[in-house]
Amino acid sequence: MADGWASSVPNLGKNLSFLSPKQVELAKDLVEMGQSHLFEHWSEPGVDDDEKRLFLDQLIRLNESYPGGLKSYIKTARELLADSKAGKNPYDGFTPSVPSGEVLLFGDDDFVQYEEVGVREARNAAFVLVAGGLGERLGYNGIKVALPSETTTGTCYLQLYIEHVLALQEASCRLAEGSCQAKIPFVIMTSDDTHSRTVQLLEKNNYFGMSSTQVKLLKQEKVACLDDNDAHLALDPHNKYRIQTKPHGHGDVHSLLYSSGVLKAWHEAGLKWVLFFQDTNGLLFKAIPAALGVSATKQYHVNSLAVNRKAKEAIGGITRLTHKDGRSMVINVEYNQLDPLLRATGYPEGDSNCETGYSPFPGNINQLIFEIGPYLEELKKTGGSIKEFVNPKYKDSTKSAFKSSTRLECMMQDYPKTLPPTARVGFTVMDAWLAYAPVKNNPEDAAKVPKGNPNHSATSGEMFIYRSNSLILRKAGVKVEDPVRQVFNGQEVEVWPRIAWKPKWALTFSDVKRKVSGSCSISQASTLAIKGRNIVIEDLSLDGALIVDAVDEAEVKIKGTVHNKGWTIENVDYKDTSLPEEARIRGFRFNKVEQLEKTFTEPGKLTLQS
Repeated sequence: MADGWASSVPNLGKNLSFLSPKQVELAKDLVEMGQSHLFEHWSEPGVDDDEKRLFLDQLIRLNESYPGGLKSYIKTARELLADSKAGKNPYDGFTPSVPSGEVLLFGDDDFVQYEEVGVREARNAAFVLVAGGLGERLGYNGIKVALPSETTTGTCYLQLYIEHVLALQEASCRLAEGSCQAKIPFVIMTSDDTHSRTVQLLEKNNYFGMSSTQVKLLKQEKVACLDDNDAHLALDPHNKYRIQTKPHGHGDVHSLLYSSGVLKAWHEAGLKWVLFFQDTNGLLFKAIPAALGVSATKQYHVNSLAVNRKAKEAIGGITRLTHKDGRSMVINVEYNQLDPLLRATGYPEGDSNCETGYSPFPGNINQLIFEIGPYLEELKKTGGSIKEFVNPKYKDSTKSAFKSSTRLECMMQDYPKTLPPTARVGFTVMDAWLAYAPVKNNPEDAAKVPKGNPNHSATSGEMFIYRSNSLILRKAGVKVEDPVRQVFNGQEVEVWPRIAWKPKWALTFSDVKRKVSGSCSISQASTLAIKGRNIVIEDLSLDGALIVDAVDEAEVKIKGTVHNKGWTIENVDYKDTSLPEEARIRGFRFNKVEQLEKTFTEPGKLTLQS
């Protein structure tokens, strides 16, 4: 029988002899942290010994994967839980105001100039995709990055992102002075839920054309759940030798980049920028070149890409917070906190639209650009830990017990909260139609969204891609017919011509303008898919479906009139389980009645004319 600290937990003391020194040391720390309950149920030596070792091994992993270990986790949890029980306002002492930032209008001279700067800078950048979530909330059983971004080409999100990075890589090198062998690094943050399936998706598709050496997966660990306001770690209700765990949030990406040494390696290799983005926004790369151009021109340490936002829309608002002690920061404030904060600080209407029809607080879409040097220096101080929050669900108004266990969470966009006032923190606002088409709500939840606000569903996400491409072509001089309104899965959406193109065809607005000329028109019922690099459109009248695919060495000119029965859109019942999930969650599928499809496999100058 052990004495001292172990004597207070007899069941643990009896079992110390077969534990490793590392396991014993952690057990001692946990007891001293008030976590004796973890061992009170332990059996006599010789019973469940392997399970006991596995239990402590799990605790060691939880300890080592959290900055500062479980001691820090429990200490922070107790402080945040006490604040939560007391109803403490996390923004107490702060006054919100509308910040100033760079507001870009698509297609004007400033926008085009920023895009050019951004493409040039891309060879000095690395990209980080945060992809730890499954598609269960969408009604999709796969990983979200495997979901088709649109069904005209069937390009999944991961393929879309990789093809954009490759197109940026090539375009940036083309603008480089002298030789350029840049291969833009691409990191994917996965989780236990998504890691193996992400690897399978990449390997099955040969990394979608990217070199496997460019891609690195960093898997985030979960954190321990908490049973009560005293931050007692929660045992798994189905296994007394396991700690219940839950995801910690995408803020872990910062500590993973730091602890893995990836960020340091990028800095030593001379890279200057790291761009963060999330898993299901099919429009985000339309905004990246210009946003990166803003970062380079304005020399921002942190640049948040934002969009025009409807008041009370379910995305955070970029806000300047000024404390009564003089501190000030530009930060994302979650939508459910912004309205009460405004009402409490002199804005009687709360989060409301101004004369523009949008909230004056731009919407944060979690697409972030950091300058690597200052970012690395900050992480040397913090280890990548991010200000956390806790959101327990209480059983009643006494707030003395939880309905179920909770845990600490963190968000990657909260990184600026740790920065000094001297940090150059800015943001770039673009039109939502250009930059924001998130897919996160299942059909039933999406149908409940108030009219006029985005549904953020697979239905709206795909239709937004077609709207964006149609408006870009309009801006380039193409006569694109107005959309019609249709209802799919209970959601009324605008149905534009189904227009899609590969990133290598056009990365920027200048690329589009260079490849479209003459008098071109596209009817509302049309479908257009462009899959080659050197395809130009001249005096094209399209009323139907046209699919053009060409090898990079082929220079193809499309002109004349294309008229056929095209692709029709058929409604799909969300509850019809005989249909693929990808179609069911959209509420529609295409019936490919008739099309003109041309594939050019030989180099040379070729013309498609009808």
